[in-house]
Amino acid sequence: MSGTTAAAEPLEVWIDQDLCTGDGICAQYAPEVFELDIDGLAYVKGEDDELRQQPGETVRVPLTLLQDVVDSVKDCPGDCIHVRRVNDRVEVFGPDAE
Repeated sequence: MSGTTAAAEPLEVWIDQDLCTGDGICAQYAPEVFELDIDGLAYVKGEDDELRQQPGETVRVPLTLLQDVVDSVKDCPGDCIHVRRVNDRVEVFGPDAE
């Protein structure tokens, strides 16, 4: 039962551009959430389709895209995608996940 609760918790994602290799794997998995900018680096984007370009800026992870976002985290060669719970900011997927 707790697995259902955890999956329903609001999550947010951000990218550490300092570590981004610009491979674009994340944008291939979840183009609704990730996009490469003109600088060749990946950024998260909101429902308004605007890139969040401030360091550490987050967007919510739509539940319908959670698996695509998690796959992006796992396959990212730069190990730079972070997914954390909104309520306590604990990373659940990414290089700092517990």
